[in-house]
This record gives sequence, C-alpha cells and structure tokens, in this order.
Amino acid sequence: MSREAAEIHFVYEALDEPHEEDEEEKEMTEDEEPKACGVCGDLAKGYHFNALTCEGCKGFFRRAIKRSTQLRCPFLNKCIITKNNRRSCQACRFRKCQAIGMRKDMVMSEEAVLERRIKIKKKKMCNTTAELSTQQEQVVEELLCGLRSTFDSTFSRFTGFRPMDRDVLMENQQSRPQTSSLTKSWCAAEEHGDDPSKSPYPCSLSSTSSPSLSSSSTRFFLPGSFEKGEDNVGDENSSVYTNLPHLADLTTYMIQDIIRFSKSLQDFRSLSIEDQISLLKGATFEIMQIRFNMVFNTTTSNWECGCITYCIHDALRGGFQPLLLEPLFKFHHNLRKLDLQEEEYALIQAISLFSPDRPGVQHPAAIDRVQENLAETLKTWIDCKKKGPKKHLLYPKMIACLTEMRTMTEEYSKQILQIQDVQPDTISPLIMEVVSKNPCNNV
Repeated sequence: MSREAAEIHFVYEALDEPHEEDEEEKEMTEDEEPKACGVCGDLAKGYHFNALTCEGCKGFFRRAIKRSTQLRCPFLNKCIITKNNRRSCQACRFRKCQAIGMRKDMVMSEEAVLERRIKIKKKKMCNTTAELSTQQEQVVEELLCGLRSTFDSTFSRFTGFRPMDRDVLMENQQSRPQTSSLTKSWCAAEEHGDDPSKSPYPCSLSSTSSPSLSSSSTRFFLPGSFEKGEDNVGDENSSVYTNLPHLADLTTYMIQDIIRFSKSLQDFRSLSIEDQISLLKGATFEIMQIRFNMVFNTTTSNWECGCITYCIHDALRGGFQPLLLEPLFKFHHNLRKLDLQEEEYALIQAISLFSPDRPGVQHPAAIDRVQENLAETLKTWIDCKKKGPKKHLLYPKMIACLTEMRTMTEEYSKQILQIQDVQPDTISPLIMEVVSKNPCNNV
C-alpha cells in the first residue's frame, strides 16, 4: 500500500472512531481561549493521551500505537508537521506526538474499548426514559373507558339471576329444622378442613382422574344427585348440577359485557361482521377469566364479586371437571401475583381479543397489525410505569398466561357441551353460541 493510500485509510478510520474511548480526555470549555494542537497546530479540542491535541492527531496516535509495522520517514527524519502537511510523513508525526508527551500506555486495548462501549450503551439505555406516544395514550384511554363501562368489580348490575344452590339450601334450613344430606356433608367437610373458602383445591381436585357422577366424592359436590327422598335444591328437582343455573346466568352476564366492551373499540368495529364474531367466539372465555382475575383473592383463593363470593367448589357443582379447573385455578394465582394495574388488565384483554389465528378469521393481516400495536403499547407502558429489576419479565409472563388460556378455552367448550348433554335447557343460547364451532352464527 502506498503512503498516500495508507494515509487516506487512516483518515477514514479516524472519522469512524468514537471519541468517548480515550482515557483522561479533557475537553476544553467554551470560556477557554482556542489553543493549538501541539503536533500540527490545528485547533485543539482538549487533552488526549496526556497532551493538548486536535481530533485528527488523537486518532492518528491511537492507530499508530496499534500498528504492527514500524513507521519510516522517507526523508531525513526532520519533517516539519503542520496542519496542511501532517499526512505527508507518519513517522515524523508520530515522533512529534511522543515529543509533546502523548503516552502509549493510555491507549486502551481492543478488549477495554469493547467493554467501555458496552458500559456506555447500558448507561445511555438507563438514562433514556421510555414515553408513550400520543397514539398509544389514546389506545390506553379507549381501552380503559371501554373496560370501566363494561366491568363493575362490585357486580352491582348482576341482578335477577337464579340463586346459588347453597343459598337456596340455607333458606330451606331456616324454614325446616331437619338437617339435609348436603348440610351434613358440608359441615363434615369443614370439620375436616375442607372448607371451600379456605382450601386451595377441593378434595376431588387432588385426584388424577375425573370423578364419575356416582362416586362418593362427586356426590358431595353435586347435592342434586342424592337419592330420592332426600332434600332437593330449588325447583330443579331432577338437576344433576345444582349450581349450574346460577353459573349460567353469571356467564351470560359476563359475555354480554364482553360483547359491549369489544364493540366499544374502534378497531373492532372496523372489522367485518364475520371477523368480529370469530374473534368474540375465540376470546370470550379468556377475557372472562381475565376479568374474574381482577376480583380474585390469592389469600382465600376466592373470587370476590361484590356481595357474592365464589370458590372453586361452586364450579364443581356446576358440572365442570378437574381437567379444566386445576389449570384454571393455577392461572388465576399466577396472573394475580403479577400485581397488574387496571391499564394492563385492559391491554391484555384487547391483545386476547385481537388474535389473528382464531378459527374463521378472514382478514388475519389487519387483525395482526392491531395486536402488534397493542403489544408494543403494553411493552412501552411497562417500561414507563413499572419499576424494579424484574419489570422486564412482566410482559413475557403476561403473554405466557394468555398462552396457557388457549388450551383451557378448548377444554371449556368441550365441558360446556358435555354439561348441556347431561342437563339440557339450563345453559343459555348465548353461551352455546360462543362455544359452537360454527363460525357463521351471530353472537
């Protein structure tokens, strides 16, 4: 390589070199008078490698130190280095650098340079404050408004429902002095520490196989299946699942609110009717459980829905089996422990709703764009609002909970259809519409 070509190469390297890698750099302030570079006389920017130099001579000295070959002067080793001719002789320029006090030991190694770059990058990232864009703030505001108008944690709008079986039983007990089989079983369970409001899992959930309707453990949770002649609950004397009427009313109420929530969103209304139906059918169970999680108490393992408190036993007496209830119970504990804010609950519901891979979706690309924007909004929200070293784990944990729900959604639909076969005319048409696999029906 010729001398001129080598100098050009060094010049381009100097332009690419970051300035923050020098040790003991001391930049000159605006108040100080301009000073000349001790090597070439150009304007000096500060002290580099223990000498007052310009940026060009600083970069040249660093490269010369790292150079493997020895520099040689083509003349008499007496070249005068100026701003205009400093590229003419590298050897004399290097000697001038050493003469004014530039030190080789202050040039950082490649490993040290890399380590310092990483530290600087981390520091910049820490100092950079994430901010929600105007569009993202509008998205959060719309979701919050939709959630608050369609979900009441006190369940004050949930009225006119069929009563729970244990409430009816209590009324019967007050009117009749004798003790029913259900009451005896319930009291016996409490004496043995099986209080549904305190036990994380009911006794039948500890079994690896689903109990049959004729098993003694199932009979404890299904009081309507007791022998003829014993107390029946409510007007449904032939009911197998005594708490199903109340749960059907509660589920119908929740679905209606979820539909209203979905239709309050502009992105949802802009979709075709067919895609709206497909998204609702796929996400209703997930959104319903996310909403129930907002009132779940991890200490008591109960769902505190205003004046009514539900436990896992209530779902068992509604006909649901451990294959669904066990993972669902764990899901509520895991999600609630994330200590989500209302905005994060709203965002995760919307992310579940706008899932482009739902069966029957005709325009997945448009839905995918909406979900991607929602996901980015959630990430930015977490960066802005959350603190602590574990905040970067919150988003993947939330998405993991949604992924778990996919399997439960399929099992929920199966169990609803099984319950409908055993006890028809109790589940509302709206619930059957949601679990139906026919994408053409209207929700």
